[in-house]
Order: sequence, then C-alpha cells, then structure tokens
Amino acid sequence: MKLVFPGSFDPITIGHIEIIERAVDLADQLYIVVENNLRKKYLFTQEQRLKMVKEATADFANVQADTYDGLTVSYCKKVGAKFILRGLRSSADYLYERDIAAFNRELAQIETLFLFSGNKYAHVSSSAVRELLKYDACIQNYVPKKICGIINEIKKNKF
Repeated sequence: MKLVFPGSFDPITIGHIEIIERAVDLADQLYIVVENNLRKKYLFTQEQRLKMVKEATADFANVQADTYDGLTVSYCKKVGAKFILRGLRSSADYLYERDIAAFNRELAQIETLFLFSGNKYAHVSSSAVRELLKYDACIQNYVPKKICGIINEIKKNKF
C-alpha cells in the first residue's frame, strides 16, 4: 500500500515523527509531501522544510520526501497512492480533517487514514515550535534531534 502524508511541516516535529514511525509499518511506500497552504504564512521555505523532512526521515527505508503545489489527490494519482495519511492530536483536528477527507473521496476516490497521536505528543505542533523559535526558546524536545542543526543555521541567517 502507498500512503501520502501531506503537510506544511513548518518545521517537522516529534509529533510528525511519531505518526511516521507508526505509518511505515502500514505502508510499502510512504510519501511525505511538503505542501504550501495558501492560507498559511511560513517561517521556512518549502526547500528548507523539505531538507528538514529528508534529514528527519533518512533512516526509514520506505519513506520518500517530496514537494507538491496543488491538490493532494493530484499528487496521489501521480504516484499511484489510494490513501492519504493524517495525524490527529484532538477532536478539533478530526472535525477539520473529516471534511477534507470527504472532498478527497468525492473528487478522486482517495481514502484518508487517521492515526491519533499519543498523549505524549498531543500538545506539540509546528505553530507552537515556531512561536518558541520566535522568542529564542529551546525547541530540542519538540523537533527531531537531526534537524536542530539545520534550524539553528537557518535561524542564524534569518532572525
């Protein structure tokens, strides 16, 4: 089975990694797709986010990181995937994702699989990490250790 895990990953967090660790056992191939959401303002460029995702997932043999600007279902068709993976932290996440899943099913017959994050990481989000970065707080407990160096380098040149 091919799974597509789309997201902004601005930046990728330990919560994302927890979902990925569980999903790699479900999928023959897991595509992590760094997308641009028109409603979001990003701290990191799409290329920087892709670099972080690739570094954070380098140890997973069946994971491929990519970028895409368009509908996720179009990317699914491009790679031959019939399933989208979404991680959920709360019931609010579910309510938001449920409607998108319905559109994806209607538009392209693509199903959405939901994995709930463990309680240990339910509070971790990319937006919270960006807020911590904005105020120069320590983020090492919230992002994969492998990308701390990348973030610090970008931060040095950007902030």
